[in-house]
Amino acid sequence: MNNLKPFLSLILSTKIPKLALIMGLTASIITTIAGLIVPLLTKNLVDGFSVSSLGTPLIIWIGAAFIIQAIISGVSIYLLSFVGQKMVARLRDRMWLKLIRLPVSYFDQQSSGEIVSRVVNDTSVVRALISDHFPQFISGMISIIGAVIILFVMDWKMTLMMLISVPITLIIMVPLGKKMAKISRSLQDETATFTGHIQQTLSEIRLMKASNAEQNEAAKGLTGIEKLLSFGLKEARIFALIMPIMYLVIMVVIVMIIGYGGMRVANGTMSTGSLVAFLLYLFQIIMPITSFAMFFTQLQKAKGATERIIEILELSLEAGQDGVDIDITDKPITVSNVSFAYNEDEPVLQNVSFKAQPGEMIAFAGPSGSGKTTMFGLLERFYEPTSGEIRIGQTPITDLSLLSWRSQIGYVSQESAMTAGTIRNNLCYGLKDPEAISDERLWEVARMAYADQFISSFPNGLDTKVGERGVKLSGGQRQRIAIARAFLRNPKVLMMDEATASLDSQSEYVVQQALTRLMKGCTTFVIAHRLSTIIDADQIIFIEKGKVTGIGTHHELMETHELYRAFVEQQFGETSDSSVSKGFTAH
Repeated sequence: MNNLKPFLSLILSTKIPKLALIMGLTASIITTIAGLIVPLLTKNLVDGFSVSSLGTPLIIWIGAAFIIQAIISGVSIYLLSFVGQKMVARLRDRMWLKLIRLPVSYFDQQSSGEIVSRVVNDTSVVRALISDHFPQFISGMISIIGAVIILFVMDWKMTLMMLISVPITLIIMVPLGKKMAKISRSLQDETATFTGHIQQTLSEIRLMKASNAEQNEAAKGLTGIEKLLSFGLKEARIFALIMPIMYLVIMVVIVMIIGYGGMRVANGTMSTGSLVAFLLYLFQIIMPITSFAMFFTQLQKAKGATERIIEILELSLEAGQDGVDIDITDKPITVSNVSFAYNEDEPVLQNVSFKAQPGEMIAFAGPSGSGKTTMFGLLERFYEPTSGEIRIGQTPITDLSLLSWRSQIGYVSQESAMTAGTIRNNLCYGLKDPEAISDERLWEVARMAYADQFISSFPNGLDTKVGERGVKLSGGQRQRIAIARAFLRNPKVLMMDEATASLDSQSEYVVQQALTRLMKGCTTFVIAHRLSTIIDADQIIFIEKGKVTGIGTHHELMETHELYRAFVEQQFGETSDSSVSKGFTAH
């Protein structure tokens, strides 16, 4: 019972619709009790059978009883299904609200497909138990208990003979049930893994085709399908044992009861009606017992699913759900001795310190893998420093609510992330009241981002569908929409991560103009491998292997920082500051 506690506590935490549950169970009990009366009526009918006894009133009453029972049964099934669906909907609500508030680090370590499987498949297992199997179990228990009590009253000797089959059945069924639980759990895990693989492959379909990886992915997919088939067949083999064994036990009991009861009828110690009633009650015991095997199998599945659901629900939320709201306009950003590591033994940043005054442009340069993007992740609060502190003014950014902090940041990345939907949806994504934003305002920010011309060229304009991840748009178009989105938010801090790295020279020129316009009045942080885009920065912070090895303007670093100078010479093929500036102008 102890290993059922997590499952029961999870179910109770979903705020069960008590009225619907009570009404559903009451209707189920009424239906079951009505079913228990039928064999007694049959006994009296058989024992006192005559054509004259079958009058019209009796037939009407019997018919009405069956119709009423059917209606009550239908109401019971609906109400209990309603309870199950409501509980699982609330469970999914909790999981979804938890997932979207988990830190980015959690998703770095988990497959999105597996997470989807937990939200959809595992909760479906719980729903099936609550909606389908639990009501059958309750009504079955009532039916069995009621039938056994009536049978003891009718004929205790025959009832004891029938009950001999129960321990025999349990001895066979319990080990099979445990094995079924183990297989079911493995099947759920494999289903989650397979779902994750499919989702990942389909989300990167262009990469797969461009890499001629169809055969590799086909082989991986077929391996996953084979594993699912293997577990499915193992499950089928156990069912293939359970059902015939149940059938054999049932048939042996029925034959014994008919044989013994027939002898009793023949020597006059039992009436024919009693034997018929006994057999009908026997079926009312047998039918629920056959469904119990399914119930306990589903219960084991639900226990496994519950463990995984609870794992998600017990995760800590992203820090900063609660905090103060501060207007960060005209406040400096100070990074003091910040260190960070994704894993304890692999430091990514070590004792990074710098200060950005309001309106300044701060550029990060350095070799690939030196920690520039990680620094952005810390500023954006996707991750928290392992040591050190980041402040806005005199306030640690950890004291601000995430909503307040991120609402004042504009982020333009190299990938220009977009959601499936329309250009309008993407421009307004994440805003509190997107319906309140007028078309005039959307066209205004589009013009500021030099995106109005290509948007107006589409037949549907702002309502043009962009496809999953914006695949129907070019890289330059996606970038300009990302910039327009940032304009719409009127950010106080602007962060640009390789914002023009993947664009052709014509698109880059247009996007660079839009970015220059966006940067006005913002404290701007830039990552750029193309040094020509950051030469005019107020500060260039050079990072090597997670450590800051130089801070200064372009001219200062050219004089004092050997590796920075080598980077510049490598990109421009010239060593003088003036020639670099010429290269920037031409660029």
